[in-house]
Amino acid sequence: MRRVTLFVNGSPRNGKVVAVYGTLSDLLSVASSKLGIKATSVYNGKGGLIDDIALIRDDDVLFVCEGEPFIDPQTDGRPQEELTGSHTDWLTLNVGGRYFTTTRSTLVNKEPDSMLAHMFKDKDAWGNKQDHKGAFLIDRSPEYFEPILNYLRHGQLIVNDGINLLGRYYLPVRISFKQLSQQNSQPAEDHSPISRKEFVRFLLATPTKSELRCQGLNFSGADLSRLDLRYINFKMANLSRCNLAHANLCCANLERADLSGSVLDCANLQGVKMLCSNAEGASLKGCNFEDPSGLKANLEGANLKGVDMEGSQMTGINLRVATLKNAKLKNCNLRGATLAGTDLENCDLSGCDLQEANLRGSNVKGAIFEEMLTPLHMSQSVR
Repeated sequence: MRRVTLFVNGSPRNGKVVAVYGTLSDLLSVASSKLGIKATSVYNGKGGLIDDIALIRDDDVLFVCEGEPFIDPQTDGRPQEELTGSHTDWLTLNVGGRYFTTTRSTLVNKEPDSMLAHMFKDKDAWGNKQDHKGAFLIDRSPEYFEPILNYLRHGQLIVNDGINLLGRYYLPVRISFKQLSQQNSQPAEDHSPISRKEFVRFLLATPTKSELRCQGLNFSGADLSRLDLRYINFKMANLSRCNLAHANLCCANLERADLSGSVLDCANLQGVKMLCSNAEGASLKGCNFEDPSGLKANLEGANLKGVDMEGSQMTGINLRVATLKNAKLKNCNLRGATLAGTDLENCDLSGCDLQEANLRGSNVKGAIFEEMLTPLHMSQSVR
């Protein structure tokens, strides 16, 4: 009985010792079973095609292929590890059965914190599995992987029609919401508002503890009601005429944001930053600005002309030098609020609690102070 050692074409590793019997077809059948491939031909170590089983001698080393030409495992005197890309910058990925050839630097440098970068930064650090051709195996959809690889190559996200953007989050690399919002299928000069549907997708794909940067983005007229928007950076964003009713904006950054004409009724605004924001004509009825931990909402210098803040909880709020002309502040809790230099002309402050509030230098011309819960002291309004 003759025994031979079988290897996959081009590889000197993971060989299988088998017995030779019957015909060449029988040997190919055994090779297919042992090596996990569809064997069609056999070569000797010098690349000679074996077409008769009688040509095989005991202890021969044979290379089995699936129809491709013979690959010398020691081409140009280089070790196989070098050919498969283990020590070079070039490597091949087998993603869901489709092959992609790229460089290690492409996978590592653009997004150094991504899963792909961690997988290929250090040799064998993750014990990446390889197929019989030496390609690294990634069990993901090639349709979603292709735009990710192209993004890593040239920095532009180009997604074909029919590809769901959410699918990219199942790949071993993460692209930020800001990059997607700037590199979608729309032209670069398109500044159309972001819809609720688009924004919810990004929220669902973002960890709750990470800061979502929406600085300067356009949400004009969007329905963002009842969403969890905590800690999101909306600095200088366009939120005009938005529906933010019952939204949780705790510790959100709305500095210099445009909230004109928006509806924020019953929103949670604990610790919110609205410095120099424009909320003229907005509705903030029944909002909660009061944080039990002592973190105070900051609306310093905000434009709140004509806003309706009736029944809001605003203990300790900072409204210094804000403009509240013609605003409705009926039945608001303004205990300990800073209203120094604030324009309260023609404001309705009926039923408000202004105990220990600082009104020094504020403009109270035409303001209504009926049915106050606590009397105002001269020291609160005198410089």
